[in-house]
Amino acid sequence: MKLLLSTFLFLILPTFALAQLGVAYHQSNLPFIGVNYEFGEKFRPELRIGTDNFFADTSLELVATYDILNKEEFEVYAGLGGRIESFAGIVVPMGLNIYPLSTKQFGFQIEIAPLIGDSVVLRGSWGIRYRFN
Repeated sequence: MKLLLSTFLFLILPTFALAQLGVAYHQSNLPFIGVNYEFGEKFRPELRIGTDNFFADTSLELVATYDILNKEEFEVYAGLGGRIESFAGIVVPMGLNIYPLSTKQFGFQIEIAPLIGDSVVLRGSWGIRYRFN
């Protein structure tokens, strides 16, 4: 796991630094922060790191979402990904990003995501999102 994370951080993340990056914080019983990159304002791969727990219990998710509906004030998305550590398995995020400002940089979000593995958990979250344009 450490090798996978190190490879991602040192090889992939620098290529994102010159492009349209975004960060998000999701609040729920399984809270996390996310770092994402948008391709063409429709496709958004995101690395999510669990928060509010002991460092040894940190979970990682890698998801890819696609905007089903992309309007000026909001986006409706769905995606697929994977999760390791606690509740390991497949993640199926579906959500809504709301952008109240005309710049579409700062927004609010709500998401529901089934976590499918040894057990099935339905995670609901809300939070904030910021895009570096």
